[in-house]
Amino acid sequence: MKNQLEPVRKSVTTSSFRFSSLGINLIRILALLLVIAITVYVYDIRSRIQDFAAYGYPGIFLVALLSNATVFIPAPGVAVVFAMGSLLSPFAVGFIAGTGGALGELSGYLAGFGGQGIIERTAIYERIHPWVLKYGGWAILVFAAIPNPFFDLAGVAAGVTKMPIWEFLLFCWFGQIIKMSLFAFAGAYSIGWLSGLLH
Repeated sequence: MKNQLEPVRKSVTTSSFRFSSLGINLIRILALLLVIAITVYVYDIRSRIQDFAAYGYPGIFLVALLSNATVFIPAPGVAVVFAMGSLLSPFAVGFIAGTGGALGELSGYLAGFGGQGIIERTAIYERIHPWVLKYGGWAILVFAAIPNPFFDLAGVAAGVTKMPIWEFLLFCWFGQIIKMSLFAFAGAYSIGWLSGLLH
């Protein structure tokens, strides 16, 4: 009886493996298409993205979210945070922009999850990937906290290595809050200082 069940077990295991492999590949393709669509959309509205700041804190959240949702294409989010830090509470601006920025950075994570074969071949990725492998979330925090153009690649590396999404978001959130708070406080103090010099 046991030998008769063996072919059934093998066929069930093989078909479930094919389905899970097909399902994962489908999710990867959809994730990559979503990232491309978000990047194209934000690139299309990049000249109007600063208009969202007129809506106060929700506008700052949207600006940070959209600015960080682009992959490898810069958007003017940090400049808005700098300016809004002088008009509103820099604590709140940093926290809200950091939260929006961390959620926006999911696009890089999804790009790594979905398009790992394309991005793994770049030289700069080869330098960042080992850091993410070795230090995990701490590497994400450092890359997110320091203003640099390579954070997208750190997010991609996190997606490629299948870092748990909660871990990526948590460390990215802390790093984004640090960075956005620095820009908000710089805006709060430097704009006041500059206006004092001019008058």
